[in-house]
Amino acid sequence: MKSDVYQKITNQIVSELEKGVRPWLKPWSAEHAAGKIVRPLRANGMPYRGINILMLWSAAMANGFATPIWMTFKQALDLSAHVRKGEHGSLVVYADKIVRTGRDAETGEESEETIPFLKAYTVFNVEQIDGLPAHYYAKAVPRGTSIQRIAHADGFFAATGAIVRHGGNRAFYSPSSDHVQMPPFEAFRDAESYYATLAHECTHWTRHASRLDRDFGRKRWGDGGYAMEELVAELASAFLSADLDLTPEVREDHAAYIGSWLKVLKNDKRAIFTAASHAQRAADFLHGLQQQASAEADAA
Repeated sequence: MKSDVYQKITNQIVSELEKGVRPWLKPWSAEHAAGKIVRPLRANGMPYRGINILMLWSAAMANGFATPIWMTFKQALDLSAHVRKGEHGSLVVYADKIVRTGRDAETGEESEETIPFLKAYTVFNVEQIDGLPAHYYAKAVPRGTSIQRIAHADGFFAATGAIVRHGGNRAFYSPSSDHVQMPPFEAFRDAESYYATLAHECTHWTRHASRLDRDFGRKRWGDGGYAMEELVAELASAFLSADLDLTPEVREDHAAYIGSWLKVLKNDKRAIFTAASHAQRAADFLHGLQQQASAEADAA
């Protein structure tokens, strides 16, 4: 088991680096009232040690957990809380040993042999658990000077009608639940980065079958269709940022897509034109929702 755990963690880190993703350099922080995530914490606040640190770091990165606290199913129950249905736990291990007493066949002397082993058990991040005391979910106090929201940008995205939820440390669009997930506003380094990221994810929101029905034949993460969709979202975010008079910094996590974009563009000289066209349609669609919202407000 021990070698499998190391291999699993190593493979994930290698995979992230090969994609150009540096999780410690995102436009949002991963902080909690318990402090910046340095080590994962047990339910009692004690930090994990050794390989469990890497295992839970890996699980947090893979699932976008911003909260550093983990507990067992039973510990949640003891706090009158419960793990949400369908949530999958993360593996941690406990190093133990057994002492076996034997007798030498020739001398008759007793000897002891210590045999180390790893015992595995499952823990859940508190973001997977409902009903815990409030301090488990407490947000960090924003660092330094607080950033101010931009009213006209807030109004623009509110008028789209997209369901936007906040929490965790990842930004993404979920087609299955048709919602956009964003880190908390306060976690971004500046307001422009927040709205540019929101524009990117709202562009993905427009690809839903009930809206622009954009597909590109994507089958799996990282294929040509996926790269095209990311390029469309990148361009539309730039278009919308210009429309909203925003000047965001370049999102460092987008470096992950450079290689796949280059591959798509080199294989099809029309790809950049196709992407720009779809990006414009997405931006136009989101602008069109402003007029619809305004008309509905007037009618009311």
